Amino acid sequence: METSYNETVVPAATKIAGSSRASMKQRRPLVIWFTGMSGAGKSTLASMLEKELQARGLRTFLLDGDHLRRGLNNDLDFSDASRHESIRRAAEVARLIVDAGIVVIASLISPFQADRDAARALFTSGQFFEVHVDAPFEIVEARDVKGLYKKAREGLLPKFTGIDSPYEPPIEPELRLNTAELTPQEGLQRILLAVDSLGADAGEALTHRLYA
Repeated sequence: METSYNETVVPAATKIAGSSRASMKQRRPLVIWFTGMSGAGKSTLASMLEKELQARGLRTFLLDGDHLRRGLNNDLDFSDASRHESIRRAAEVARLIVDAGIVVIASLISPFQADRDAARALFTSGQFFEVHVDAPFEIVEARDVKGLYKKAREGLLPKFTGIDSPYEPPIEPELRLNTAELTPQEGLQRILLAVDSLGADAGEALTHRLYA
């Protein structure tokens, strides 16, 4: 029986733990994972959050689904199998960046609960903060800032989430935001307050910097 290449891969051990990198920056890193349908407001809130954290002296990295599609995931289509793989890759990248002591802000539709659960499983307790950015379907479709729903209705974008591919809302996200009822600034403040509530074990150093 042939040996697969994966069986020969042995990651090089590092002598610097992620916790050590984090302590050097006076905070504990985590991933703030925005999930929701296109047009819900994920990218807006993720961008605002990154700007806020950077202004307060935190090192951040924004993982945006559209950007990943142009590079790391440009070999994938929108079949269910490719969507699973897309989120798997994004989660692995997020894990590596968090291990480097950086706060990751991930903005990804990530429509399937199982994929989000698998992403969460890569992180220690308190390091995965899921934000469900939600709004009624008629509102997200009416926003349609990229014209995607229109194209999907015309059959130009098969397997589009919300039209002919499902979105599975998170069962127990750390935070759920209805952007039909909240302004972006109100949503941002709720995110900051929710991260603050993580407490000493999960986010004390991060939020100390936020509210110092």
